[in-house]
Amino acid sequence: MSFATFRGGVHPDDGKSYSKDKPIQSYLPKGEMVYPVSQHIGAPAKPVVKKNDTVLMGQIIAEAGGFVSSNIISSVSGKVKTIENRMLPNGAIVNSIVIENDGLYTPVEGLGTKRDYTQMSRQEIIEAVKDAGIVGLGGAGFPTHVKLSPKDPNKIDYIIVNGAECEPYLTSDYRALLEMPEKIIEGLKIMVSLYDNAQGVIAIENNKPDAIEKVSSLVANEPKIKVVPLKTKYPQGAERNLIYAVTGRTLHSKLLPADVGCIVDNVDTVVAIQMAVAETTPLMRRIVTVTGDGVNDPCNFEVKTGTCFEELIEAAGGMKEGVEKVIAGGPMMGFAMSSLKVPVVKTSSAITVFTHDEVAEYEETPCIRCGKCVEACPSHLVPVKMMQAAEKVDLKYFEALNGMECYECGCCTFTCPARRPLTQAFKQMRQAVMAERRKKA
Repeated sequence: MSFATFRGGVHPDDGKSYSKDKPIQSYLPKGEMVYPVSQHIGAPAKPVVKKNDTVLMGQIIAEAGGFVSSNIISSVSGKVKTIENRMLPNGAIVNSIVIENDGLYTPVEGLGTKRDYTQMSRQEIIEAVKDAGIVGLGGAGFPTHVKLSPKDPNKIDYIIVNGAECEPYLTSDYRALLEMPEKIIEGLKIMVSLYDNAQGVIAIENNKPDAIEKVSSLVANEPKIKVVPLKTKYPQGAERNLIYAVTGRTLHSKLLPADVGCIVDNVDTVVAIQMAVAETTPLMRRIVTVTGDGVNDPCNFEVKTGTCFEELIEAAGGMKEGVEKVIAGGPMMGFAMSSLKVPVVKTSSAITVFTHDEVAEYEETPCIRCGKCVEACPSHLVPVKMMQAAEKVDLKYFEALNGMECYECGCCTFTCPARRPLTQAFKQMRQAVMAERRKKA
């Protein structure tokens, strides 16, 4: 049997055995809760509370700062302790609302009220998603209400649920597919209902046969929804690769998925849509995998946004002795952390703990022009040439090499026998190009 896939990519050790068989546990936070106003692509949210205000669980504490922005919702009840700069998991320092959790979880009126989405208009559904503060939970953080509002809804013919979860070590989406498939399917049905010509696709890598079987059986009688098994390969779950694997359509950095008739959302995002529309529950939680050989009891947690990373690691049995590296996210696209005193934000998918730092073990050597980076690149770029541009900080040459098509998946760095920091260099070059473009604009 052949499976849908794309050209390029790599096959790192998936590391999923640590946590894939661990059911999702609910975790209630103990310490203060921190809600950065920048947890998404676009303008920061604007605080609508002040110090010493009493807030309820489910209350909007910061409103979207523009169309491409997102509300921030309190996941607990308590009192606003302060509004000050705090660190994000990626190391950025941003304005944050700090709430002292009273442990009561007193909800706003109407929280959890069941709704029949079939009786709601298209605009009412999109407004419910917007009010709930939902963004892409796969890592990008793009506001979902914007994604659901394409210029021409009639051109949308594929709604793709990204269940690939190709990033090594992560198992939160896999557990959601096994434990809450009904929510995923209803969330997808809500999305499909927004577009007259759309069909739904749940795309799952073939290293999750039990998830494929379970979800397939549940959609067997759904005429507008099907499951598409994908070949297991990194980065199969990257938006461009996923769209190509499912539909054969291609897009580049200047196009949105909607430009090729597609809307793509992560598994947990679709769950959030179901909860917001059908259960009147805004985005206050997400599933986080705590894993790696450096943690005593790898787990999958359903955790309230704002919870401290340090708490979650302790809840997973704490770290072993000799830990050398903690990553927010997975080892391919995550961020090495300098502090564990950071909050779970909307885009937090995992905390990966390692007893040794493989990157630090190897010394960079000159390029041997083997071409492995070219073979692995899913964007069909030439990383060896791009690195030459990066070393000279030649922005024009970098752009001429289509360097802005790089989405920093890390395949080139992973496959490079010379251990050159290709992805890191391309990230810096892309940032420099974007800064130059903003300056000119």
